[in-house]
Amino acid sequence: MSGETVDSILGGSLRLIQPRRGYRFSVDAILLGRFIRPRPGARILELGAGCGVISIMAAALYGPREAAAIELQSELADLIARNAALNNLAAVRAVAADLRTRAIGGVAPASFDLVIANPPYRAAGSGRRSPNAGRNLARAESAATLDDFVAAAARYLKHGGKAAFVFAASRGAELLSELHAHRLEPKRLRMVHPRRDLSATTMLVEARKGGGIELEVEPPLILYAAKGIYSEEAASMLGAPPIPR
Repeated sequence: MSGETVDSILGGSLRLIQPRRGYRFSVDAILLGRFIRPRPGARILELGAGCGVISIMAAALYGPREAAAIELQSELADLIARNAALNNLAAVRAVAADLRTRAIGGVAPASFDLVIANPPYRAAGSGRRSPNAGRNLARAESAATLDDFVAAAARYLKHGGKAAFVFAASRGAELLSELHAHRLEPKRLRMVHPRRDLSATTMLVEARKGGGIELEVEPPLILYAAKGIYSEEAASMLGAPPIPR
């Protein structure tokens, strides 16, 4: 359609339809798709799924029994279903719903092994609002807040299940506090730096429902080796061309 693009990820192995204008997924979503470690046959739930990129990745890479993707915007929920069909991934199921709703049809509480989310990075009332409503919903807390995302993750996870988030490093203390408040104990943490000499801008966190307090801090992920050139690890994760030798 004229208002859409079809973009390839993971070296062309997956294709995603996206709005030409409006919210489009970023590298952060792909990093979360690589960070998660679901077991084969797991039931996965994505919160605020956009066009479904992380659910599509999870279904293609890890062989879950189901990857249900909740999205508030009905036009994006439709894209999730179309992207699942485009990539022949029957395990992906689009759910047009508000994650803040206590009862969502087909999404039972305490029934998922893994919940994944890329919440809006900007707190309510901070930063400049996008003139595009879809982008604003995805990038700033104009609807669901970080607490809403974490509460939903806790609600739908089985005891012992995992929640994985990608979030702004500048709000990292807030995310860890929210996770602990909802009895989701952080177990793995990885910071993402644009370059080796720059501070982290993004964090990847995995928490376990009802888990202990031990936390593994993984080595940092460096996105770029030089301007416009991905590091070897980032290129491998993203399916990008390798660094020229």
